[in-house]
Amino acid sequence: MNTLNKNEIENTKSKRSKIIGLSLIFFGFVIYLFFGLGIEGQATFRLSRPTDPFALPNLILPAHSFIGLSALLIAFFGGRIIMKAPKNFTIFVALSFFLAIAAFLVWATAGKSFSLTGMLQATVVRAVPIALAAMAGIMCERVAVINIGIEGMLLAGAFAGALFGSIFGNLIGLVLAILVGGGFGFILAALVVTFRVDQIIAGVAINIFVLGITSFLTSHLLKSNPELNDAPIFKSIDIPFFSEIPVLGSVFFKHNIFVYFSIFIVIVSTYYLFKTAYGLRARAVGEHPKAAETLGISVIRTRFNHVIIGGMIAGFGGAWFTLGSVGRFDEGMTGGRGFIGLAAMIFGRWHPIGALFAALVFGFADSLQQKLAILRTPIPSEFLAMAPYLVTIIVVAGIVGNAKPPQAIGKAYVKEN
Repeated sequence: MNTLNKNEIENTKSKRSKIIGLSLIFFGFVIYLFFGLGIEGQATFRLSRPTDPFALPNLILPAHSFIGLSALLIAFFGGRIIMKAPKNFTIFVALSFFLAIAAFLVWATAGKSFSLTGMLQATVVRAVPIALAAMAGIMCERVAVINIGIEGMLLAGAFAGALFGSIFGNLIGLVLAILVGGGFGFILAALVVTFRVDQIIAGVAINIFVLGITSFLTSHLLKSNPELNDAPIFKSIDIPFFSEIPVLGSVFFKHNIFVYFSIFIVIVSTYYLFKTAYGLRARAVGEHPKAAETLGISVIRTRFNHVIIGGMIAGFGGAWFTLGSVGRFDEGMTGGRGFIGLAAMIFGRWHPIGALFAALVFGFADSLQQKLAILRTPIPSEFLAMAPYLVTIIVVAGIVGNAKPPQAIGKAYVKEN
């Protein structure tokens, strides 16, 4: 019996390797067919800005040769997967994805000049709300509470940041936005933990309520009182010495507090969940709440606390849209970033660092559609605007079957007397 099971597993892995390998070979052929044929000229990527203290030479790539080589390497990776059937071929898929994006950028930039440093900086900035939404999701789902309401919490934080920031200044506005997010986290916790409402329905209800109330207040309050929708944004803070490093300085060390605090939250969350006793208890509640309760851990209190913290993180992420970006609130301005954050959480396998890297992938897709619009590529702007959402679908479709959430996720807990 065991031998049969092993043979079935091996056959399944072999079939999967062939499917992925053939897909990469076909993918390489398509890349060369659409981007390599007939392309001429050179793609110039600027690595420095006029204000940089140290200027780096431009990166110049021959378009046809680079795209052809990239397509050939992708096909080679596909052939290697078919021939060798490695146990872990994620690295080959990741390299193929990187080469495909590089080939696409070279095609779009052929005969033109493009600021690669500016795009990478935009990637980091646009990854912030997605990373924070993912962190909010991790804090909730690690204790087995599904938080579909992150999108609504982001939107509530954005509205609170604009309104209170306009009245009291950006710092107090940020604090109140965090508290508003925590308030909605408390509401979610009360619904799903205390009253055991279906977690998906409770999250959707929060999204619909916040969307409705912010739209109502925008049309009846902010439009008639524009001074209440004019919050000062947080200025960029250059980190001494590090901000002067070529490329890396502009990408990582010339941002406002939202970028720096996002990285701080990722580091603290990782340490908390995997290096402290409280984090171990939280993960125990997410995996086996009854066993955790027998060890003296309060499942109800733990879930309440983590869902509220998740709401506060989401409120902070929502404030980025107003206090960290444009200084004003517009209806539905979060644009589904809460849902993309959930995809980043799954892609990162419920680990803060993994979710951060996933958020950077989505942030890259988000910045890509804006930068390509500047290059005036023949791709319609509607398709460029779809880029981050297409990446979300592809990533979730490819990873959701392999990612394993906490075992008790979505299940209401009833304390036994």
